[in-house]
Amino acid sequence: MLKKISVEQLCLGMHLQDFCGAWLDHPFWRTKFVLTDAKDIKLILESPIKEVWIDISKGLDINTDDASSGTAQVIAEEIPPTPPVVQKKTSFNDEVKRAANICAKGKEAVVSMFQEARMGLAIEAEAAAPLVEEISNSVLRNPGALISLARLKTADDYTFMHSVAVCALMIALARKLGLDEQQTRDAGMAGLLHDLGKAMIPMEILNKPGKLTDEEFDLVKTHPEEGHKLLLGGIGISEMTRDVCLHHHEKIDGSGYPKRLNGETMSLFAKMGAVCDVYDAVTSNRPYKAGWDPAESIKRMAEWKGHFDPVVFQAFVKSLGIYPIGSFIRLESGKLGVVIEQGEQSLLKPKVRVFFSTKSQAYIKPETIDLARSPEKIAGREDAAKWGIKDIDRYWIGDKT
Repeated sequence: MLKKISVEQLCLGMHLQDFCGAWLDHPFWRTKFVLTDAKDIKLILESPIKEVWIDISKGLDINTDDASSGTAQVIAEEIPPTPPVVQKKTSFNDEVKRAANICAKGKEAVVSMFQEARMGLAIEAEAAAPLVEEISNSVLRNPGALISLARLKTADDYTFMHSVAVCALMIALARKLGLDEQQTRDAGMAGLLHDLGKAMIPMEILNKPGKLTDEEFDLVKTHPEEGHKLLLGGIGISEMTRDVCLHHHEKIDGSGYPKRLNGETMSLFAKMGAVCDVYDAVTSNRPYKAGWDPAESIKRMAEWKGHFDPVVFQAFVKSLGIYPIGSFIRLESGKLGVVIEQGEQSLLKPKVRVFFSTKSQAYIKPETIDLARSPEKIAGREDAAKWGIKDIDRYWIGDKT
């Protein structure tokens, strides 16, 4: 039996079933647990959450004094569904702060899931669903914000933030491929859990700053099958999620692992996972190398024959742009800048923040140019190191987060 109570009525021993509020508003990555620590109640009281649902069949009920205090009670067999909120398109600037909060809380969720997997606890899809929902909604409002922020991970938190990034990339790709909302959410869940098998790999190997030995690399290559085993023992895990976990390192020419599938035997979702996994990997800073420029990554990936499904890869490029946010480019005028937002009509006409002149060999006053409304055109990609420019990400992210 479920009961809605005010947060002031919470006490140790109660079984929390759900929070009456947004996922980002409460202090935990999951719901449905028994309150055993007074610090957790304090965190709830300090949050914007005012009411919660408790399950009195699994934990304590409110005492009679609280029940007679005049606080309204709602009793139900199941929690009434919350009407979906229509997600309106927003600008990059409007979405980026919220996306930063989702990334931060998402990392905490993935860290917790990995810890639970190491402890032998079953992974529950239902627990991770609110995170996938938040990421999906953010991508719907503005796909560039969260996807771009998730790329800016440190080498040490790569393993965890990579899962958040691939979730967002899978959702954006699913929408570009025209999949329905349920398939899109499932694709997001698959992206979030695709690397769960790395929970069984020692962190000193995952975060090793140098090249792996053959033995270490062979161990890392067991993570798809290890993850698949974990997900087989999970609760509410879809077949799609297990498929992407097991096959995201396959290639359409049959040279991937662990099953050497090819373009005929790989599922659509495994093909999607392969593209999203690689893109985030090559654009992120790793313990042993700096990430590639986003536009350079798209170019190189397009040249890898036999690696990706052409139709899926084409849709992926359309979902991000030929020059994704954060790409360092040169305009025909000789100005250098970084892409800060995709254009609405053309993949070749994003918004660019220029700040350096190749003609004067000097920094210039930063200026935003919308190439859809300017005679300027992109001449090509540029290497920031060639011009002695460091930390170009600050030009597109600034102090927005």
